[in-house]
Formats: sequence, C-alpha cells, structure tokens
Amino acid sequence: MKKPAIAAILVMTHLPDRDSAERIATFLIEQRLAACVNIMSPCHSIYHWQGKIESANEIPLQIKTTLARYDAVEAAIRRLHPYELPEITYVHIDGGEAAYIQWIQQENQN
Repeated sequence: MKKPAIAAILVMTHLPDRDSAERIATFLIEQRLAACVNIMSPCHSIYHWQGKIESANEIPLQIKTTLARYDAVEAAIRRLHPYELPEITYVHIDGGEAAYIQWIQQENQN
C-alpha cells in the first residue's frame, strides 16, 4: 500500500460522563479537527493517582484525525476536558482501507 501524503492518526481520551464526551466530540467535528469521533461504551478504569489506587467509570473517545491537526485537537481536549490530567494519546494509522484513510485526510483539510 502506498503511504499517504498526510498521516492519519487515532487520538484517544476518556471522559467522566457522556455529556462531556458528546461536548468534546461535537466541538471537534464542528471545527473540522476530526473526521469522526466514536463515543464508546462506558468502561471501568483502575489507575494510580497521587499515591493512591483509584477507579472510575469512564467514556472512551476514539478520534480520527491527521497528525497535522493533532496540536489543535490536543488543545481543544485540554480546554474542554474536566480532568486535571486527561489522557490524550495517539497512534498512527499505518494501514487500512485506502478510501477510508483518504476520507480522514479530506475531512481534516482547511
């Protein structure tokens, strides 16, 4: 498969409730910072935080965007996210159906 000219990425974060997940997802789509945002089923997270083991029910988001848009996506998540330290990670989409990857790229152009 030919490497795309614009790198597609999958950004992940978790929110404490569906309302905040929908607010961030809608903002990213309205601002054309993402081609698609999946609001996933609730999950239960267990993690270390400030010297203690914590747990929380969370709503995962999967955000399809491009590497060129990552800084703006991260800034938007930081601004709208209720957590003191939100998870904001990404992985490169190195393969997949070519037309879908092209769609992600097209939807994230100015």
